[in-house]
Amino acid sequence: MEEIDIDVPPYFLCPISLEIMRDPVTVSTGITYDRQCIERWIFTVKNNTCPVTKQILSDVDLIPNHTLRRLIQAWCILNASKGIERFPTPKPPVDKAEIAKILKDAKLPQSQMRCLRTLRSIASESDRNKRCMEAAGVVEFLAAIVKNDNSTSMEDSVEDELEFTRASDEALSILCHLQISQASLKSLVMSRNSEFVESLLRVLQRGNYQSRAYAALLLKSMFEVADPNQLISLKPKLFVEIVNVLRDQISTQASKAALQVLIEVCPWGRNRIKAVEADAVAVVIDLLLDTFEKRACEMMLVVLDQLCGCAEGRSELLKHSAGIAVVSKKILRVSHLATERGVRILSSISRFSATSGVVQEMLHLGVVSKLCLVLQVDCGVKTMERARDILRLHSRAWKNSPCILPRLRSFYPSS
Repeated sequence: MEEIDIDVPPYFLCPISLEIMRDPVTVSTGITYDRQCIERWIFTVKNNTCPVTKQILSDVDLIPNHTLRRLIQAWCILNASKGIERFPTPKPPVDKAEIAKILKDAKLPQSQMRCLRTLRSIASESDRNKRCMEAAGVVEFLAAIVKNDNSTSMEDSVEDELEFTRASDEALSILCHLQISQASLKSLVMSRNSEFVESLLRVLQRGNYQSRAYAALLLKSMFEVADPNQLISLKPKLFVEIVNVLRDQISTQASKAALQVLIEVCPWGRNRIKAVEADAVAVVIDLLLDTFEKRACEMMLVVLDQLCGCAEGRSELLKHSAGIAVVSKKILRVSHLATERGVRILSSISRFSATSGVVQEMLHLGVVSKLCLVLQVDCGVKTMERARDILRLHSRAWKNSPCILPRLRSFYPSS
């Protein structure tokens, strides 16, 4: 709320946010908090202690403090002339029976969209509602809608297909905003024959930009908790579509989700090669050329580092006219993590793919000078040692080159 020059009774303030409580609730330790703040503390941040007393919460039932709420509302009315707005009486938390009725009604085609919008509204009200919805089977219900949309037959009319698609898009939106638990995410990955993963793949292939973004976000969350055995068997088509999300730059959030998907899956099996064959190296390099945001740069360099772990990935990086240059440029300019990953990429190139042409290219692009600079800055012991090893490995071609400034040549490691 806006800062107002008026004394607020301290017991009206939530101990977590120090703002006036809209919906005061009391936890098992007897301390009262604003519902939204304490639910975020318990259900999103996953804390099981009382923020004030530090005691373990014996249960997570939140008891509405109606007396305090009425006092706050009365105080707001008395101070309305000073810019204080009265908070509306909050809606009671949803229960499983209410959710079960909505899911039952949603099985009727004519009421499905209305019920989905109701579910989205309920989810937006509180974290507790999200947990209640998950416990009532909403995740499985929404996943089934997405799968049904992708199993439409030739006999369905255009109107039916559009309705299926609208319902699927709404279901994807709700799934992304539910903050699904790890257990439910794992069950989605492990669905029979990876049906839900296959459904998300089809969304990536033929969906609109928004639904493709939601699909990428869901895959990111699912793959973060998936068993490696499930990631090994991913189809090449999935990598093609994830790379297309990056290429199309649907949104910053979708791009980061696609990058995280690659980070999660590339270490397993032949996934590096699948990603390389999907043109991931060239697309990530192109994005890296125009990206300056710290986290995005770090993620792109992590992906390139993983892909350069195979010969195919190194070959694609060297084939790109800006591959070595952009990696070198990001070193010492973004963060310690970016520097570490950039040096790792150059190490892979210099150890396994360093033809005479590549060695000379690294010299003329200023890579050697950049590595000498790394030795002067505290970039971490391993990163500095890796840079030193690269310089030693090609010292015959690099050490006495006029391309290296005299002030940097003195930092060149001895053989």
